[in-house]
Amino acid sequence: MPFSAGAVLAFTAAAFFSMKAIFVKLAYLGQIDAGLPTDAVTVLALRMLFSLPILVVAGFWSSRRHQHRLTRKDWIAVLFLGIVGYYLSSLLDFMGLQYITAGLERLILFLYPTVVAIISFFVFKKPIGRTGIAALVLSYIGIALASVHDVRTSGDAHAVLIGGGLIFACTITYAIYLVGQGEVVGRIGATRFAALATTVAAACVLIQFAIQNPPASLLTQPFPVYLHSGLMALVSTILPIFMTAKAIQMIGAAKVSLIGAVGPVATIFFGWLLLNETVSVQQMIGAALVLSGVILVARKASPKPVVPAVVQAAPAGE
Repeated sequence: MPFSAGAVLAFTAAAFFSMKAIFVKLAYLGQIDAGLPTDAVTVLALRMLFSLPILVVAGFWSSRRHQHRLTRKDWIAVLFLGIVGYYLSSLLDFMGLQYITAGLERLILFLYPTVVAIISFFVFKKPIGRTGIAALVLSYIGIALASVHDVRTSGDAHAVLIGGGLIFACTITYAIYLVGQGEVVGRIGATRFAALATTVAAACVLIQFAIQNPPASLLTQPFPVYLHSGLMALVSTILPIFMTAKAIQMIGAAKVSLIGAVGPVATIFFGWLLLNETVSVQQMIGAALVLSGVILVARKASPKPVVPAVVQAAPAGE
C-alpha cells in the first residue's frame, strides 16, 4: 500500500488505540503506589467521565444532521448494546487487566472477528468453511502460545487463567455488540449511536461505583490515576475515533482495517517500553499466528472489511 496521509493517520489511530491497556495498567500502578487496591470500576468511571462530554457534543451535533426519529425499537437496541457492548465489555476488560499483561489482553481482544464468525455460524447459519476453520485454529494456537509466555514470566497460571477468561468474556460481549449494531447504526447514525450508547454505559458505571464506593472517593484518587485516565480518554478514545473516521474517508475502510492489525504488536511494544513487560520469541510467534488467523477470518467474512468498533466509539476492543 503506497505511503499516504490517510495511511499515516490510520496507523497513528491504531497505535493510540493500542495504548488503552497501557494507561489502565499505569492507573492501577498509581493506585498501588498510593497504598490503594486496584479498582477497575473507579478507573473505568474516570475514563467515562473524561470521554463522555465530547462524545455527547458530537452526538448532539450529529443528531441535528440526522433526520431519523428514534423509535421504541431503537431505544431498546441502544440500551441493550450500551449495556452489553460498552458497559459490560469495558468492565470485563478493565478487570482482566488486573491479572494479565497488556500485550496478552490486546491479543485476546483481537480475536473478536473469530467470535463474530462463530456467532454468525450458530445464529445466522453462515458457513465458516475450511479456510475459516483453519484460521480459527491458527488464532487460538497463537493465543495459547502467548498465554504460556505470560504464565512463564509471571509464575502465576491461576492469575493468567482468570484474566484471560475475563478478557475473552469481554471479546464475546464485544462480538455480540458488533453483530447487533449494524442495523441500528444504519438507522440512527454512527456518531449519535456512539453518544447514546456511551451515555448508557457511563450511567451503569457510575451507578455501580456509587454502590461499591463512597462517592467522594472519586475525588480523592492519586494524581497518576487522574492523569492516565485522562490520557486514556483523550489519546486512546477521542482522538483515534475521529482520526480513524477521517482515515476511512481518505483511503477506505478496507485499508484502515488492515492497518489496524498493527494494534496488538504496538501494545506489546508499549508494554515493554512503559511497563517493563517481557517480550519473547514465543510471544511474537503467538502474536503472528493470531494476526494471520484473524486477518484470514476477516477477509473470508467480507471482501471489504470495515472497522465498526473504531468508528462507533471503540467500547471494549479499543
